[in-house]
Amino acid sequence: MNIQIIVGSIREGRVAIKVAEWLLKTINQLEFSTLNVEIVDLKEWDLPFFAGKNSPASGIYDQPKQQEWAKKVASGDAFIFITPEYNHGYSPVLKNAIDYVYKEWQSKPAAFVSYGGTNGSRSIDQIKQVCAFIGMIDSNAVIEIRDIGQRGKTEVFEGNEFDNKAVKSVVNKLIQYANV
Repeated sequence: MNIQIIVGSIREGRVAIKVAEWLLKTINQLEFSTLNVEIVDLKEWDLPFFAGKNSPASGIYDQPKQQEWAKKVASGDAFIFITPEYNHGYSPVLKNAIDYVYKEWQSKPAAFVSYGGTNGSRSIDQIKQVCAFIGMIDSNAVIEIRDIGQRGKTEVFEGNEFDNKAVKSVVNKLIQYANV
């Protein structure tokens, strides 16, 4: 099973990449033998703002970057979206990445890791609505990271006992829903 950790922030000094690296390390320590987990960093993908002629729902991908992104998303069996909370919502770069393609997301389970105001709960509320509309499966797996202002300042993010325990639950739910 291929799980993609989608890093939904491209800002300078971002915490999201540190959270993604912690998440990858923690999942790998759980020793699930059937998992292939990778970080998909939207900063590296550098998807331009979607301005294609055809709606992604049409399945006509006429832009080379859109075609590449479609292949990447299609190779994932499940997704963990990491998003900061910006103005009570999730990041625009993550919204753009989701909107870039359509059918490649469908029937695949999603989990969410957030931080920021109210520990990112409002960003999760919004992204869940979009994921449901495009046909993703809500695994109900969520990690809301507390005190990111303090904990995100270090070179390497370390989850607390609650965060670390939640990772196993997230992975188990993704496996469960991917095998339905």
